[in-house]
Amino acid sequence: MLTTSASVRFTVWTNAMLTGACDPDTAATKILGDDVGHQVAGLPGHPDPATLPVALNLLRAAGAKQAYLALPIPGVPIGLAGPPAFNEAAVESGEAVVLAGPELGLVPAYVGPAVQWSVLPAAAPPPADFGEADRGLRLALIDAADSLAALDVARWKPEIADALIDIRKIGSGRGDDLAPGYDARAVKTAATARRLLAIADAALEDDGAAVTGAEADARRRTLVELATAARRALVAACAPPSAD
Repeated sequence: MLTTSASVRFTVWTNAMLTGACDPDTAATKILGDDVGHQVAGLPGHPDPATLPVALNLLRAAGAKQAYLALPIPGVPIGLAGPPAFNEAAVESGEAVVLAGPELGLVPAYVGPAVQWSVLPAAAPPPADFGEADRGLRLALIDAADSLAALDVARWKPEIADALIDIRKIGSGRGDDLAPGYDARAVKTAATARRLLAIADAALEDDGAAVTGAEADARRRTLVELATAARRALVAACAPPSAD
């Protein structure tokens, strides 16, 4: 689930390390989270898979300056700037990290409670417009609420109640927010985006209370648009913090 994805953690904690807000070992621990292990394969000059602390030190030594999050979906390459091989791998995964400096991208593959990262050449994306992404998320939320209310297909099954309780806890100070160096606005937007992604994921598991095919299609289209806006906002919020 993208609300707790390894790519989000890797992006923000690598930026914290690169700005001196934390050391590589701390960054590695935070990126690991509740996973049992991470391996990074394909690092230049390092033929064997590396552990997170080793990988972070190697990337910094290779000239990494900033980390960018990518959350692409087919037809919407959010956070990607090529080349095609990296874009294809990132779209297939649904998430990736791009490092400016060595121009490398890391694509995760989840293997049970472990993560295998593949390193590929990747171009750094242009800076995301945080203000635009934040406004887009708010507008998408309003549009989704209006559309679902008009369709009368926003009713949830009783068994979703527990999931909603967990979703409301996202970004509420359980150690799952952004890394040191990110300002309060970015932290708040990231938490909102992650909650809305989780809600959209849960709602897209079925057609809700939709009766007709047209209602189901309209509901799904609305939720996909909300999820796409949330992905853009999360990518923008996780962009390298300003040096100001």
